[in-house]
Amino acid sequence: MLAALTGLIGFPVWPQAMTFDDAWARVKAGSDQLAAAQAAVDSKSLQSTALQGLGGPVVSLSGAAYAYHASLDLSLDPINQKLSQISQQLPLPLLNTLSQLNLPQLPASYTLDRQTTGSTQSVAAMWPIYMGRVSDTVRAFSAAQGSEAQADADKSGHELATLLVQRYFGAQLAVKAATLRQTAFKDMAQHDAATAKMLAAGVISRVERLQAQAALEESRRNAQRAQDDAELAGVALARTVKADAPVQPQTPLFVMSAPTEPLAYFLSQALQHHPGLAKVSAKIEQAEQLHLGQEALRKPQVFAFGQRELKTGSANWVAGVGVRWTLFDSVNRDALAAASNKQIEQAEHTQAQARDDISLLVEKNWRSVEQTRQQFLATATGIELAQEVLRLRTAALRQGTGTALELMDAEVNQAKVHTERAQLAYEYVMALARLLESCGLSDEFGRYVRQADLKVY
Repeated sequence: MLAALTGLIGFPVWPQAMTFDDAWARVKAGSDQLAAAQAAVDSKSLQSTALQGLGGPVVSLSGAAYAYHASLDLSLDPINQKLSQISQQLPLPLLNTLSQLNLPQLPASYTLDRQTTGSTQSVAAMWPIYMGRVSDTVRAFSAAQGSEAQADADKSGHELATLLVQRYFGAQLAVKAATLRQTAFKDMAQHDAATAKMLAAGVISRVERLQAQAALEESRRNAQRAQDDAELAGVALARTVKADAPVQPQTPLFVMSAPTEPLAYFLSQALQHHPGLAKVSAKIEQAEQLHLGQEALRKPQVFAFGQRELKTGSANWVAGVGVRWTLFDSVNRDALAAASNKQIEQAEHTQAQARDDISLLVEKNWRSVEQTRQQFLATATGIELAQEVLRLRTAALRQGTGTALELMDAEVNQAKVHTERAQLAYEYVMALARLLESCGLSDEFGRYVRQADLKVY
């Protein structure tokens, strides 16, 4: 509501002054990308914690309440027939006696009907004594998954740091270019007014006047385009740091006049800290643990067990030790073992290839840093030359030996060389950020900012 009222009243929205370190702190605190990566790490960590007790005893309590109704029709004809056969085989006196007694005959069928309710409770325990180190392999596999998630999170952090460098110093470059273009446009406007007076006095020709007007219009377009680029770069930076107002970068573009550490240093750091290598190492560990787990399933398994009814009086119970050993399985265990060994081999080859690729990338980025540094230092002569030419053209115009168009060209050239110098500083900063990212040292960027001795304001 406050923001809405501010917009309605027309109060200006002041930009937030922010150093690069402040911007990086805001990104780390509020980035959804980093939060998602950290959530994945926390998930794997909790999973590993949950599996710490794997292979220990398991105690379970069970209970059931039941009710049943049973109805069964029993046919008694076979029994009647059997009794009749037996009676025919009795001695005649006994048969006559039984016939006089008139014993009743069994019915042809009988229906059995029963129903009742009840309940049962019991406690059971099972303790794996020896499982062929299956539990250890599962825990190690889960820990390797956590290492992989951490490597992915580190990779996301390095990429985000490089993105912030691009947008933060890109905004600085865009503001610098817009300022130079706007200054050039103001100078052009003054010279255009001067040529109008000179044309009226008959000092210059109509062609020179038109040339001055064309140069002014081109300068106007360039200034407007640079201003639009600066505004867009500011919006991108504000969204990156999740700011609710425009951001005014306080850390200028920079270059170190001295070279960075030698290539060997960065290669060594890359082999130790690059998240890609950490991820491949985690993949190798996972493949090795899968292989060990498959081999563990071939070994015998020993476990203790017990169960007892929960009731007073004489309760039923059972306890003992069991052994299970799979002697034959329809699954080809040898082929599975060979397949898991191939996964280990694949991961090892991937690791070797990753080392080569990362080493090449580090060397490329290191050379790019050194090349842009030297190019930036070489612009000092061009800056000095442009300033001297501008001074001479200004003096020549005052003395009547030069033209306004020549002065305009000198001013345009000065803005151009200053813009190119700022562009080289930006390229140096980006090359340095990419170098640190390829070494897993993105958090060290702030140290290089503080060491820089050449600033482009």
